[in-house]
Amino acid sequence: MGLAQSRLELIPAQSEARYRVREQLAGINFPTDAVGVSKQVQGSVRLDRNGRALEGSRFAVDLSALTSDEARRDNYLRRNTLNTAQFPLAEFVPKEVRGLSFPLPQSGKAAVQIVGDLKIRDVVRSVTWEGEVEFRGDTALLQAQTRFTFRDFGLVQPRVLSVLSVDENIRLEVSFTLRVLER
Repeated sequence: MGLAQSRLELIPAQSEARYRVREQLAGINFPTDAVGVSKQVQGSVRLDRNGRALEGSRFAVDLSALTSDEARRDNYLRRNTLNTAQFPLAEFVPKEVRGLSFPLPQSGKAAVQIVGDLKIRDVVRSVTWEGEVEFRGDTALLQAQTRFTFRDFGLVQPRVLSVLSVDENIRLEVSFTLRVLER
């Protein structure tokens, strides 16, 4: 059996990742959020009883699948900002999850912090996700977000005529449904 551990696996069909960036469009008097969504996500995590993530824990989001309400924005991001032809995936390797009790509960909510390494293109940075997980029997619903700047990952802020300005802060959000395989 080995050491007591918890194991959760992402249910891709019920999960998605999003970015939000505040932008000021030409001809519009107020800033709006550009939101892009990728439903191409996969991954799993194994945790020891101290909330430390074990070897092999990893989540990946296909950035080439990001779509917003504006196809031109999506194409620009894929080609210029993210270079998804060369770097299609954003990868997150969790190191520690704070706020959980073990064995994992059958029901209830917990505020969590998830610390780990995020890789976008060829840059890896330590980030902390803040969120909440809700346990419902054999599933866990995670809502979490983190933020960073374009510069943190060596990304160039979009510069196009129809957009007057793009805020330097990027917010990433995940809505993940995970299957609890071991408590």
